[in-house]
Amino acid sequence: MTVTTPPARVAAASPRPAARRPNRMRAWATRAPLLPALIFMIVVTQLPFVATLVISFFDWNALYPDDRHFAGFANYAEVLSTPDLRRSVWTTVLLTATVVLVSLVLGLLLALLLDRRFRGRAAVRTMLIAPFLLVPIAAALLWKHVLFNPEYGLFNGILHWIGGDGAAQPDWISEMPLMAVEASLIWQWTPFMTLILLAGLQSRDPQLIEAARVDGANDWQVFVHMTLPHIRRYIELSVLLGSIYIVQNFDAVYTITSGGLGTANLPYTIYQTFYQAHENGLASAAGVLVVIGSIILATFALRVVSSLFRAEVSR
Repeated sequence: MTVTTPPARVAAASPRPAARRPNRMRAWATRAPLLPALIFMIVVTQLPFVATLVISFFDWNALYPDDRHFAGFANYAEVLSTPDLRRSVWTTVLLTATVVLVSLVLGLLLALLLDRRFRGRAAVRTMLIAPFLLVPIAAALLWKHVLFNPEYGLFNGILHWIGGDGAAQPDWISEMPLMAVEASLIWQWTPFMTLILLAGLQSRDPQLIEAARVDGANDWQVFVHMTLPHIRRYIELSVLLGSIYIVQNFDAVYTITSGGLGTANLPYTIYQTFYQAHENGLASAAGVLVVIGSIILATFALRVVSSLFRAEVSR
């Protein structure tokens, strides 16, 4: 007994392979313009990282190129065991945590201020954002010479104006080097935190705020029970993105202190190891560890961003 397929089904099933081909061609046609950018990104970013990863497994000193040999994970063990490198890791953690937390608190205060309506708010916003638009080297030079200089710096000038000839004239960089670097970074990254948190504040529903005030809630209760829960994801995003950028900061340390007086973070130590000690393998291992740490932070940041967008879309 033979079973024949109804003609309608045959007619409906036969065009499927032919229909898939135009769809695939259309998909490749839309992706083709992106291929040059993808190839360029791979060549510029991934190939150097692969080369760095390979070099990190070699005992390679640029001054003795003939003495190069495979060392396995010895460079990574040395990075994690050498006192100077471990100290630079601790300095990096301390510098990042201080700058991120202080910038976050100041950014939240400024965002709450800019969320209110007042005359000249646009001008104030522009002035507050300006530090973030400066080139990092220029910002560091500004703090080193215009503000911190013990002879003609603005800070000592203010102290002299207040206290007269007997006023203290401290050498800010020598006496508090890490704080000097932190102050420069906080000044530049506070506008970044302000922009993100201000976007969160302006996405609140004003009707809910008004209803809470009608029910008798004061400003502090509105802030604690309504504003903070609403901007929690924005705060997480600010902390994560700020941490990713500040962990990799090199400009302020190099410009203000040149890595001296206990301010050498991990990026500066990698610079010293590579360009001054010529230890290519050791510097590459330290660089790979920095990349791994940044990837871990970036992964959490992307998850927060995606959850933030999903929450905004679902409203």
